[in-house]
Amino acid sequence: ELGRRRQEANFLTKTFARSSIDLAEFLKAKFKDYAHEKFGVVYLNKSNKINHFEFISMGGMTSTVVDPRILFKKAFEADATSIVLCHNHPSGSLKPSRQDEEITHKIKEAAKYLDIQVIDHLIVSEEGYFSFADEGLI
Repeated sequence: ELGRRRQEANFLTKTFARSSIDLAEFLKAKFKDYAHEKFGVVYLNKSNKINHFEFISMGGMTSTVVDPRILFKKAFEADATSIVLCHNHPSGSLKPSRQDEEITHKIKEAAKYLDIQVIDHLIVSEEGYFSFADEGLI
């Protein structure tokens, strides 16, 4: 826990999300030690400064349910103009599932109507990370 907090504190001094690598390092600390899937969101302002991070849902060993209404309510509360979706794969796999792709598309479509940009969706595990944006999937 102390190591996680130290790593998070180091990242928060870099208040801007400049790349998927920066975000992945921050998120690895957040998701570390969870043996079940969790889904979180990084809320950013217009300058890509991190306003807030929060876990939106917690699931089982292989999936979690994401309610976009909760996600967007938190986005409004955090004054976010853009968001980064993120979740872990406790299995270590970095390959996105069909459900991962579907929820990303669903949230991205809904965000258009709210003038919120979905910048990326990151999957993190002990093996590394997968960025939907880096792979051209967003």
